[in-house]
Amino acid sequence: MITQWETIDSKKVANLHIFDAYLKSRINPDTGNIGNFTVLESSDWVNIIPITNDNKIIMIEQYRHGTDEVTLEIPGGLIELNELPINAAKRECNEETGFGSTSEPIFTGVTNPNPAFLNNKCFSFVWQNCLKTNEQKLDMHEIINIHEFTRDEVKNKIISGEINHSIILTAFFFYSLKFGF
Repeated sequence: MITQWETIDSKKVANLHIFDAYLKSRINPDTGNIGNFTVLESSDWVNIIPITNDNKIIMIEQYRHGTDEVTLEIPGGLIELNELPINAAKRECNEETGFGSTSEPIFTGVTNPNPAFLNNKCFSFVWQNCLKTNEQKLDMHEIINIHEFTRDEVKNKIISGEINHSIILTAFFFYSLKFGF
């Protein structure tokens, strides 16, 4: 059985706005060797699949600096301090799309986005009966276009690779397990 490695030192090496970077020294429980590992600590994340009354899935298109590409995604973002994941999901959806609903979002699953070097979780939700309730409230550095697609269109965009963001794909995986695709 694999056991947890003992942390003997943890040094914060950088504050990177949405991440704090740490260098952690840990002991291999089998060999006793000490290794240094980079760990990014972050608040937990949420994403949400908003669905309209006529079963259209609301998606957002935005530029991503990591890949230097425009991507097709669902609303999501960081959970604020002391904020419940469900409330963060509703807030992110409303800010990024202007869509909301009187029904409550349905929790579909939680993942560790990349446990090799990230410490956070991502909570996924589906929000049914959404409609446009207000204008977008974008952050200073956001440009987001809103699109509505049928389930078949989303499925085809996933199959073709047009939707390729792993956290978004995970949200649709949870969606398909709960509701089918």
